[in-house]
Amino acid sequence: MLPVVVLYFARSAELAGVRTETISVPQRITSLQLWEEIVKKHSGLEDIRDQVVFAVRQEYVLLGDQLLVLHSGDEIAVIPPISGG
Repeated sequence: MLPVVVLYFARSAELAGVRTETISVPQRITSLQLWEEIVKKHSGLEDIRDQVVFAVRQEYVLLGDQLLVLHSGDEIAVIPPISGG
């Protein structure tokens, strides 16, 4: 297990009740497993599951079977859909 920093933006921050936190996760984890670890802490995030995108080390990652190899202190951004005009 290693610490990563999770950054929440817009609706995800509202649902999580925090803007940033550090969590411990396995070094090798799929993006879907990572999402499930985050949802364990903030069940309200399940409401945006089908719309959310991650950015891992500033690279977009869709939820699914993609294997992530994380490093201590990596930043994981939880980015919900953003509307605007």
